[in-house]
Amino acid sequence: MKVMVFVKATASSEAGKMPDEALITAMMQYNQQLLDAGILLGGDGLHPSKNGARVRFSGDSRTVIQGPFPHTEEIVAGYWLWQVNSMEEAIEWVKRCPNPMPEDSEIEIRPIFGPEDFAEVMTPELQQREEQMRNQVPEPDRWEKKPARLFAGIERHYTEQNRYQIPEQWQVFAPYIGHVPDQTGTDSFGICTGCSDGGVDYMSAVEIRSADQLPDGLVSRTLPAAHYAVFIHREHVSRVGETLHAIGQKWLPASGLQADGSPWFERYTAAFDPETGLGGTEVWVPIKTL
Repeated sequence: MKVMVFVKATASSEAGKMPDEALITAMMQYNQQLLDAGILLGGDGLHPSKNGARVRFSGDSRTVIQGPFPHTEEIVAGYWLWQVNSMEEAIEWVKRCPNPMPEDSEIEIRPIFGPEDFAEVMTPELQQREEQMRNQVPEPDRWEKKPARLFAGIERHYTEQNRYQIPEQWQVFAPYIGHVPDQTGTDSFGICTGCSDGGVDYMSAVEIRSADQLPDGLVSRTLPAAHYAVFIHREHVSRVGETLHAIGQKWLPASGLQADGSPWFERYTAAFDPETGLGGTEVWVPIKTL
């Protein structure tokens, strides 16, 4: 489940008082723990309400109210977006947080509605439209921290003009899946390495423990340890390029994060159906850590 974690404002935050070095250091360490646990999806601090505005709705009327606003304890000074297993887990993580303010403060946790919560009132057409909008500006579904890993597969170079040939590469590699010596797990991977010519080296691969007995025609590649933002691709596999583009052109710039320069990859789980091209498809993006 996703939860929004609100840091409530205090007199200090509303006065614009910035945290000292000790608090910034403690909060960075805490955020790193959230990243390491695969919980943190996003978060930021907010300016005092004097820099904000509210819009009040009354029928067709719209009234703009400029900050600052009264009732400091009801104002939000910052937030996190987390992926957790339960409210109990979220509560335990909040209890580990350093006090974000120099005085007594409060943090609120609220579950976020998911598409499944509206299943009874949304028609299949509305559900499809909602899914398409989500894919246009994707958000990570979770975060994963992985050690260095070894892969084996077929790797070829592609430009914008011949990327349509990637499915043919998968057809060549498919007979190897499940039969590569020292293969670990059942997932397959499409590993994308950007090149200076604007093209990409694309590797259809499986994860392996050792490259000592690779069959002829296969190569190996090691991916370094990394923190990954993981996005579920819910459309047909032929449209995974659109998800990659949306992540790179929309989500990354808006998030304030940076890719760490190592390869991105597609992950195809046992839920992926090669006959329909649907299900079990994820995009993993390595992110620079704090």
